[in-house]
Amino acid sequence: MEGLLSAEITIVEILLLVSVVAMIAQRIRIPYTVALVLVGLILSVQNVIPLPVELTDEIILLLILPPLVFEAALHIDLDTFRDVITPVLLLAIFGVLIAVLIVAGILGGAGLLSWQTALLFGALIAATDPVAVISLFKALGAPKRLATLVESESLFNDATTIVVFHIILAAVVLGNAHFSLTNGILEFLKVALGGAAIGIGIGIIANWVFSMIDDHLIETTLSTVVAYGSYLIAEQFHLSGVLAVVFAGMLIGNRSSNSMSPTTRLSLMNFWEYIAFLVNSLIFILIGLEVSLPSLSQAIIPIIVALVVVLLSRAVSVYSLSFVSGRIGNPVPAPYQHVLFWGGLRGAVGLALALSIPRSYADRDLIITLTFVVVLFTLLVQATTVGGLLKRLGLVGRPEAELEYERIQGRMLAVSAALRRLEVQYDRGLLNSHAWEVVSSDLSSDLRELRSQMSEFIAANPDIAARIVHSTEREALRTQRAAVVDLMREGVLSEEVAQALFEEIDHALENPLAPEADMPGPSNPSPVASS
Repeated sequence: MEGLLSAEITIVEILLLVSVVAMIAQRIRIPYTVALVLVGLILSVQNVIPLPVELTDEIILLLILPPLVFEAALHIDLDTFRDVITPVLLLAIFGVLIAVLIVAGILGGAGLLSWQTALLFGALIAATDPVAVISLFKALGAPKRLATLVESESLFNDATTIVVFHIILAAVVLGNAHFSLTNGILEFLKVALGGAAIGIGIGIIANWVFSMIDDHLIETTLSTVVAYGSYLIAEQFHLSGVLAVVFAGMLIGNRSSNSMSPTTRLSLMNFWEYIAFLVNSLIFILIGLEVSLPSLSQAIIPIIVALVVVLLSRAVSVYSLSFVSGRIGNPVPAPYQHVLFWGGLRGAVGLALALSIPRSYADRDLIITLTFVVVLFTLLVQATTVGGLLKRLGLVGRPEAELEYERIQGRMLAVSAALRRLEVQYDRGLLNSHAWEVVSSDLSSDLRELRSQMSEFIAANPDIAARIVHSTEREALRTQRAAVVDLMREGVLSEEVAQALFEEIDHALENPLAPEADMPGPSNPSPVASS
């Protein structure tokens, strides 16, 4: 009982820590996953929080990976995905193979690692993790095509890496006597295509079931069954569980608008957004807590070379395969290529694969150490600088018209606030009549001029005017929804009527008549600060 209580207290402490760190990271504008790793490192040195569980490959692959992959797949737009499918598949398949060959070739050829160890490390370190980068994309308002390209490549890359790693593990560590290149290719095709087929089948069945139910709690619960069930079923048949989850998630995310009510879809998306935040937070703080800083100094030369080689292999993969994609007819713009290279972070999947190596393998600890260091480097260096790269490449930023709108609106609000403040002071007798008349007259004149400028701006920029209206309409709908919640709690509305009103409001929110982007302003976050 005491052990259970102690574990529960530790979990509560970690969740509280995660919340505080995420709030601070949001304020200082760094990826919260980076901040969590740093805090975990500090806590590991101080030994403040004992780990409630040991970070194992089973925890990462069976508990953490399926919801992370499922949530990401839910948000991949199929139309945008089709636009980038060529570079995604090239990077996810041939990019992994190139990374394995370069990393293993250099580390093994230089004698820093044995050929077996070099192949294993090269295979597992090819797995990319876009979590920190995607959160930055959302914050900075990066192009949707770029975000889809990075996230889709990572999802399919993870699946390919896991398959390739297990093929190499069976061949060079477990001593599979029947291994050959032909067998490896056939095994890869069987595992990948089989996992995809299972995911597609489960996604179709799930959407059919969802169309017959109208209860957000049941449908959200079933989506959890789909996320874990598709992974477990595929793995049971020795197929790719990651690809099964990817395809099931993509089908549900893109077809659920036809099989779910707007209210249910909104609840489901909110639920998975929270789950993704929770498991991401736990895995990254656990990474920080797991690292033993003193042990890193014992392998400093292999560590430095490994970092250089991993970056080199990523550069070769991205730039060469982007060139091939362009020749095929699906070009990747040069700025996108730079982001793909520097934004190729490593994370949970690579760590899980490193931890899954049998304990009897002599270089297991060395592989885990190298993997931890590469993950830390990509998170602490690349993730914190990719935002600056996006800005230098001109992939974020505000159109001049939006800045002009914001300037006029800001001046109007400032002048109005000053006028209201002086009026209050005058009414309370704190301001004499002469001062009030002179200053209020000047402020009123300024306000009329600014309103005239705003009218001219709206007339000259009808697209921005439409977005202003759209933003205002959405704010009005959100206010209506909050009012219905309050009325239901107060007993003014029955739950049945409130549910019907929720569906009407959510339908209006999900089916906008104007562009999606909200205009910046005091009550609406800037596109730079919102997704």
